[in-house]
Order: sequence, then C-alpha cells, then structure tokens
Amino acid sequence: MIGVVSRPDTHEKLEILSADAQYDLACACSANKEEHRRRSDDGRWIYPVTLPNGGKSTLFKTLISNVCSNDCKYCPLREQMDVRRCSLGPAETAKIFLDYYERKKVYGLFLSSGVLGSADATMERLNGVVRLLRKKYGFRGYIHLKIIPGASEAAIEEAVSLASAVSLNIETPGEANLAKLSKKKKYIQDIIEPIKLISRLTSAGSRYAGTKQTTQFIVGAAGESDAEIVKYTYGLYERLKMHRVYFSAYQKGLGDESIGGEQAGEEEPTDILMREHRLYQVDFLLRKYGFAESDIVFEKNGRLSLRIDPKEAWASRHPEAFPVNVNRASRFALLRVPGLGPVTVRQILERRKQKLLTCIEDVGKVGMRLNKAREYVRF
Repeated sequence: MIGVVSRPDTHEKLEILSADAQYDLACACSANKEEHRRRSDDGRWIYPVTLPNGGKSTLFKTLISNVCSNDCKYCPLREQMDVRRCSLGPAETAKIFLDYYERKKVYGLFLSSGVLGSADATMERLNGVVRLLRKKYGFRGYIHLKIIPGASEAAIEEAVSLASAVSLNIETPGEANLAKLSKKKKYIQDIIEPIKLISRLTSAGSRYAGTKQTTQFIVGAAGESDAEIVKYTYGLYERLKMHRVYFSAYQKGLGDESIGGEQAGEEEPTDILMREHRLYQVDFLLRKYGFAESDIVFEKNGRLSLRIDPKEAWASRHPEAFPVNVNRASRFALLRVPGLGPVTVRQILERRKQKLLTCIEDVGKVGMRLNKAREYVRF
C-alpha cells in the first residue's frame, strides 16, 4: 500500500503554525490571568494586550515557519524532532492577518518563526510580512516581531524600524546556562550583543525610540537559580532600559529528557509554575515599587520562597521598617508594606490630604490584601 501525503494548503499550514506558536511564550505570559493566552473560536492562539487608552484587545499570533535548524533542548520544534513542518510565505501571512483584523477579531499581530535556513533568511521573511502590511496595505497598527538570534545588524534595524515592539529571547542567565541547552547558539554574539543593539536603536531620543523592547527567560530548563535570573533581569532594566522581561516555566516533557529533571532539581509542575509566578512578582517590585536587586530575599539555594511572596520576605527581613505611619509615610515607604500596591498607595496619598486616616477601613475596601497590611501599619 502506498501512502500519499498531500502538501498542506494555507488553512492547514495556519492550523499547524498557530498551534506551534503556543511554545513561544515571550510577551504572552503573565502573573495576571487577564493577560494569559487563549484560543479563538476557530482554534487560533490569540493574546490579550492592554491598549494605550487602557482598554483590552487581542493579538493574532502565528509562526511563519516551524522549520528550525536550532538545537534548543527545551523546544519541541528543535531540528532533531520529528514533527510536521511547514512555512507560510510573506504574502500569505499578511493576507491571513488582514482578514482577522478587518473582521475586528484582533488588534494587532505577533509574528515569530523557527530558524528557516539562516537567521537572516528568516528575518527577511519576517520583515517581508511587515513590509507588505506597512507599505502595500497601509497598516499602521500594532506589530510585535521576534528577532532571530544571530541576525545581522541590518536585519535587526529593519525590524526595529517596521515593528511596534521587538523581542529577542535571552533564554538563560549567562553563557554557562545556555551551553546546557544549545550547542549552536553563541550567547554573547547571537543574543547579548543583538539585545544591546536593539537597546541602542530604541533608546530615548533615538530614531526608533517609540519601538518597545522585551525579552524572555526559560525558567527551570538549565538548572539556574532565581538569584541568577533576578540579577540579569535587574541589569536589563537598569542598564538596557528593557520595556518588559517575561518568564516562561519550562514544562518537563516538551524538551529533551536530559533537562528539566534531576539537573533542574526534579521540580513538581506546581513548583515550577510558582517559581514563574514569584519571578513575575519580583519583576513588579523592580518595575513599580522601587525595589533593587539587593532588596530581593533568596533562600540558601538561591531560590525565591514558594511559601511567601517576595515583598513579605523583605518585610520579615526588615522589622525595623515597620509599622509604617499611614498618615505620614512617603510613597516609597508605603509601597514596602505587604498588601499595599500602587493603586492603594495612590488612594492613601489622596485621601490623607482630605482627612486624618484612623483605621484600615479608611484606606479602602478591606479584603485579603488590606488584611495583610494591618500588622505592618499604624494610624
């Protein structure tokens, strides 16, 4: 009996590629449930985003190709895997997206790809889609482009000039950790130097200052510590002015059996997801609360506590900072109180201009978070 395998048409390719796009989580995962990826009615992966006006919408996401010449051990689409491979052309991809956009199904596009041939050949396809959308079809909306590790400066600059946001995954904290996951990628040359280039191209006052830069860590695949990830995260924000850093928990079974197991501490699935959550909490402390890397408390193994959140860990280490006087404390001091976030602190600062606050109920509606704050404040 002879088996005949037909070449997939555009619809079938999109089915394959939009499903495979779920493995690339950069800029699409978050501690906030409202930002989690989900499927549309027809099975595509779409991603909630916050609009400039504060509203919510969704991005359409697909790979332009799941063919990949890389050997990343955490990735189910790596070169060594036997999966059904296919690619979309730039014209196909642009038309598919515009169909969704014109039917008001999505707000913008998140476009990524496996490495098809070489990094620059793949970037030419990715940039080609956006060129068509911008120059032929006049699309002026949101486009997020993934930068392929090892791409040339010219290809990267074109991507930055065309996209609303770009990302190149840093993947691991440091060269030694990446070496556990890939023999082909060169950490400094293929990842760090391009990230620095994007930072220069998008810095304040530059020609492409409006383009946002993000990146992602794969958590748990290389056996790295949380302390290592936080150190690199802080550096990305402080030195390179990164717009956002994302964290994706490595899910054992998706990649090579040699990683994510004993090498990474034999973590339970719930533990690795909590690690991801704790890292997002630290990220928020660094971005919104004025915390520095040195403020983050780690356990002896370099991990964040899975029992209490990072702000509570800091508070327990610094009893001298409490209780905080709600009526007199600075915004900075109030943000250090477990249970008080930026919105609540802003309310406190406004309300105490009008009257003396005398109890926790004067701060706002008492729920779990404000109850937590009771033991750390006085009136």
